[in-house]
Amino acid sequence: MRNFISYEKSLELINNIELSKNTTEKLFITNALGRVVAKDVIADHNSPEIPTSGMDGYAIKHDDIKNEFIEIIDKNPAGTVVESEVSNGVCIKTFTGSLMPKGSDTLVPIENVEVIDNKIKIIKEVPKGFAVRAIGENYAKDEVLIKAGTVISFAEVGVLASLNISQIEVIINPTVAIASTGSEVLDLGETQTNASQIRSSNHLTLEALCKSNGANTIQLGIVKDDIDSITDMFETALSKADIVITTGGVSVGDYDFVQDVIKDRLKADVLFHGVTIKPGMHLLAAVKNGKIIIALPGFAYSSTVCAILYVLPLIYKFRGTNESLPIVKATIDQDFPKFMKKTIFTACNVEYKNGNYHINFEGKKKGTSAILTNMLESPALLIQSEDSENIKAGDLVDILLLNNIK
Repeated sequence: MRNFISYEKSLELINNIELSKNTTEKLFITNALGRVVAKDVIADHNSPEIPTSGMDGYAIKHDDIKNEFIEIIDKNPAGTVVESEVSNGVCIKTFTGSLMPKGSDTLVPIENVEVIDNKIKIIKEVPKGFAVRAIGENYAKDEVLIKAGTVISFAEVGVLASLNISQIEVIINPTVAIASTGSEVLDLGETQTNASQIRSSNHLTLEALCKSNGANTIQLGIVKDDIDSITDMFETALSKADIVITTGGVSVGDYDFVQDVIKDRLKADVLFHGVTIKPGMHLLAAVKNGKIIIALPGFAYSSTVCAILYVLPLIYKFRGTNESLPIVKATIDQDFPKFMKKTIFTACNVEYKNGNYHINFEGKKKGTSAILTNMLESPALLIQSEDSENIKAGDLVDILLLNNIK
């Protein structure tokens, strides 16, 4: 008789897995999109290094703001260093991005003045320091601008370029091997020869999920339900991947050979086999020579939910990222009873309105854990903890935002 553990305990065991030190590589900054920064990026200079104009206008001493006229003595285009200096009674026409001329402390926008002959008349006053970008406004020397663990996006590329950094050290992504097991399972393009055969989506769904969350993938396809085939698959996968995911073969049936191979042939260290969750109670996690095996149930919805809950956090951990599953609070629009003492994940619709998330179950189908279509459109998972009570309409509940997972 297997000992089922709680969802919380299973997460604790997964989180406690010790990984080998991350390996890194250097990439050109635009090739590093979606990758994880390996070391803090620290500014080696101030930006700007000299007070700079933030608008087109006239550089003045603010003491002159109430003068009837101020004489224009020079122009100051961006990319040049003007020799003239601003003193009382005179100004220099200055453009966006230009260094503020010596002696000036304020920039009066063009639209705030009238030009009469070679003088300006200020028709709308501005405070001292207006439109002047101070030294270090963007960033200061020795400031940590991008922390290790940050996923590189367009903003990070821009900041790296401004620092004159062309290559960035990033963590090498983990490799995940994926296989579906079952003699009744057909791959894409295979012809159905009897009514008991089903089309597998699991291996491709999980490949997409892992790829879009930063893992390299090895697609092993469909493996027939016999011990030798499953053993060969695992040996190949473990030689090439950091994480091995399978679907099917972990329940209590006569032909559920995946669990037998993991335990008896591979002699893997089983962390758990059976968790009090719905869907996915027969989930198995094991470690073999530092490689992690996550054996998922065969039903499509069940395997996908469990991959989100267990595999994605492992990918984040391998990548050294600060990412986590997007769990937020939402208001539920109907009563929702608790039927069993398990942690339950139920597909729902989510909408963001009036500053809050709201969920409902319109159009969601009821039935087995095979209904993957419940994850279409604007999906989330309602999370009911093992010790939770019946939910009432209007209650604040925990949900996992599926569309935020990529």
